[in-house]
Amino acid sequence: MTANITPTDPGEKTLLERYNPDRFPRHSLAVDVAALSTFDGDLWALIIQRQSHPFREIMALPGGFIGLDESLGQAAARILDRETGLKNVFLEQLYTFGDPGRDPRTRIIAVAYYALIDWERMQHLKSQGHPMPLRLSVPWAGVSGGPVQILDQEGNLLPLAFDHAEILGMAVKRIRGKLDYVPIGFQLLPSCFSLRQLQEVHETILNQKLNKDSFRRRMLASGLLKATGELEEDVDHRPAELYRFTRKSAI
Repeated sequence: MTANITPTDPGEKTLLERYNPDRFPRHSLAVDVAALSTFDGDLWALIIQRQSHPFREIMALPGGFIGLDESLGQAAARILDRETGLKNVFLEQLYTFGDPGRDPRTRIIAVAYYALIDWERMQHLKSQGHPMPLRLSVPWAGVSGGPVQILDQEGNLLPLAFDHAEILGMAVKRIRGKLDYVPIGFQLLPSCFSLRQLQEVHETILNQKLNKDSFRRRMLASGLLKATGELEEDVDHRPAELYRFTRKSAI
């Protein structure tokens, strides 16, 4: 926490007492959150349907305005909880979106965050009546970047409000770029997982197949995994050994 500094210079005290914030135009500040998961070889995001204008009934990311007495991170956590019921998840600041025309109401600057959630938690939210995750369609390869579209249950493209297609695209670009040197993939898995599940997460994020043997050697040599001594249960194939993330590397 940053310590508050009390001004001691008389001139500075006078300036602050007389300061009029209305001398300058004010911008509104908001937070939008791209909450991502992986399942069935695809990336998914928690999307809500807007209940008010502008873009009423159009799909959008969870978002809202930042309170005067809360930090950006606190606002992101509060808004994600309010809109989706998600608490205590991995959140990281993504990018600031400030195009003057991004919101038709007024000049609103959005600080975007992304969250990573394992699929079981996503399904639990659905059972509680919270927004359903929707499948992403990423039209570009690697980390070239660009807007990302969402699909309904029948595979039809859905429009997104504001610049939320660009925010989702930035989130996908970020996690693709960080995957090889920061262990963010573990945030998309349950506490115990197999190497096959870990590889599937990497392949889904990167949208490419990986060599099984080299991937496993690299993961086991990374120092990030610890064998639990347990095996998978209720599977229709040979049970695989389960691992935990050691968290030796900071996210």
